[in-house]
Amino acid sequence: MNLRKLFIAISNKHDLYYRIVLVTVSILVITSFLPQQVRFKYDYRLGQTWTYEELRAPFSYPVYKSSNEIDEEKEELIHNAPLFYSVDTAIHSIAIKDYLGKLGEATPQEKSLGIELIHSIYQKGVFSGVNHSLPKKDQHLRIIKNGSWKPSERSLHYSTAEALDFCQTELARNGLSKVDKVFSALETAIQPNLFFEEEMTKQFTKDYLKSMSAVRGEVSEGSLIVRRGQVVDADIFEKLSSLRKAFKGEDALDSSLPWLYLGYLLLVITAVVILLTFLWMLRRDILLDSRKITLLFLLIVATCAIYTLLLASNKISMLLVPLCILPLVTRAFFDTRTALFVHVLSMLILGTIAPGGFDFVFMQIIAGMVSIFSIVNMRKRSQLFIAVTLIFASYVVSYVGLSLLNEGTILELNPMHIAWLMGNCLLTLLSYPLIFFIEKTFRVTSDFTLMELTDFNSELLRDLSTKAPGTFQHSLQVANLAESAIYKIGGNSLLVRVGALYHDIGKMDMPMYFIENQSTQMNPHDELSFDESASIIISHVIKGIEKARKFNLPDVIIDFIRTHHGNMLVQYFYINYVKSFPDQIPNEDDFRYPGPRPFSKETAVLMMADSVEAAAHSLTVHDQDSIDEIVEKIINKQIDSGQFENCDITFRDITNIKKIFKKMLTSIYHIRVAYPT
Repeated sequence: MNLRKLFIAISNKHDLYYRIVLVTVSILVITSFLPQQVRFKYDYRLGQTWTYEELRAPFSYPVYKSSNEIDEEKEELIHNAPLFYSVDTAIHSIAIKDYLGKLGEATPQEKSLGIELIHSIYQKGVFSGVNHSLPKKDQHLRIIKNGSWKPSERSLHYSTAEALDFCQTELARNGLSKVDKVFSALETAIQPNLFFEEEMTKQFTKDYLKSMSAVRGEVSEGSLIVRRGQVVDADIFEKLSSLRKAFKGEDALDSSLPWLYLGYLLLVITAVVILLTFLWMLRRDILLDSRKITLLFLLIVATCAIYTLLLASNKISMLLVPLCILPLVTRAFFDTRTALFVHVLSMLILGTIAPGGFDFVFMQIIAGMVSIFSIVNMRKRSQLFIAVTLIFASYVVSYVGLSLLNEGTILELNPMHIAWLMGNCLLTLLSYPLIFFIEKTFRVTSDFTLMELTDFNSELLRDLSTKAPGTFQHSLQVANLAESAIYKIGGNSLLVRVGALYHDIGKMDMPMYFIENQSTQMNPHDELSFDESASIIISHVIKGIEKARKFNLPDVIIDFIRTHHGNMLVQYFYINYVKSFPDQIPNEDDFRYPGPRPFSKETAVLMMADSVEAAAHSLTVHDQDSIDEIVEKIINKQIDSGQFENCDITFRDITNIKKIFKKMLTSIYHIRVAYPT
């Protein structure tokens, strides 16, 4: 019995439990993606004053060379890396044989002199290649002979030209000229015997670079790093950067891991609780809709997860990550406040791990605000491209400002960063297909779909204009009234307009039973009983819902069809029934719309606009007093019958709505002041 009660209790509250699980899983997923490493709590810049307390080394750590130092050292090592040359020992013997063969008939002195010169040359060796490919004078060499190498210098060896110059000098000293046959034979016989070993040289250089140390010193535990008020010079900057790097090391991580996770968990829980509080106070409809709340948390989790994964990969610039997709997509399905709230909280979470900290949060929040404000009233698809252009402008201005603040000169601006930001904005255009995908997956409606539904060439609106032209004109007037009113009190004006255009599509099946479509004096209700007439009038709500579902209208538009009469009575036929049959007690359900009552500002405004426009149209005299009276009467009756009890609409809102309706209806019926004649 207890298990049965428990099962029933869980079944009755499964939506609540689902939301609890959704929020819990979202928090755990976000924190699991955040990098588990100690945050360096100091923000510092080269040349800026240290504004924190005196800092001493919490533990001993190495001081790493800067990237410029490492690059310079690499260049020096590459420049001084030795070149490997192998010796071909067979060339020596071949050269002597070629010399004797070329010499021909010669004196013993000529033979011995040439052989002696060849011996002298090959004791040092002759490089292969022409002058520009030979090693430089100060280049270190490694000469490989018989499987082993020994160090050498460029000056200890000959090029081919140098070897022949040596021969010429020695021959001249012995009374022979370069045109003699001895020189001619030597010129032919002497060939290079030192050959460059490119692969061996590359491998040695590679190993040489690997052995290069990235450390240039050590800071001992307790030693002073920087005092308060001291300018951060290059030496202090490297010590601080090395300390930051040491904080990310495995030794510093092991004992801190549980506390790190707890810290991230507290921050993420705080952000999520604030978001839930906002939704509960201002957008409870999102919180109570499983599809909407799932979509909202999925967007947040996906954004945090993708950013942290890309940050960990270290393969692209983080300036390229299009984080403004989050506010654009959120705004497409929700309101401006929700989009702004979600974006700010998400950027604050990512700001705990993003490079630059404050710079990141400032740039992203500003760009997110610009993206949201640029599509507040989405009416054209081109607004998305305008939004992307404005996002790029905000990024560039923020980046330039922060760079000037950090570097103190415009010369340090990196044009490549501007290129990354441009790529970021181009990737932001992916929000458009993403919105389409989300619409189909979660069955939620974006402003893009609403814009498509305002097209008068759509099948439903075209049928309405031809089958029930009076109803179509009535819908247009209601749309104008409702849109102006919702714009004044705050709400989704595009949604209201679309809802107004489609709220009476159920009248198409029997248009002549509705007065706005009657073009003659004949009224088909004259042949029906009052309850039958009421039934036909009421049925347009049910038929409208059926027709909307047949044409796959979004649920948010169907809500306007369902609620635009609430559960009001069909007053005209109800009152006539009571007058005609005073002895009978009418069944009010036969004369009452099925409801439900409006449950949002938008549906409430449509209900008021629909009733007021219809009543004003039926007035015989359209003057200021009659319009004021009918507006007050209609809306007050709706208030008295409790039609707006489920809406987050205030009396101040209703007062403003009345003023808007009176002003617009006065303009519609061209009421003018009567001038004296």
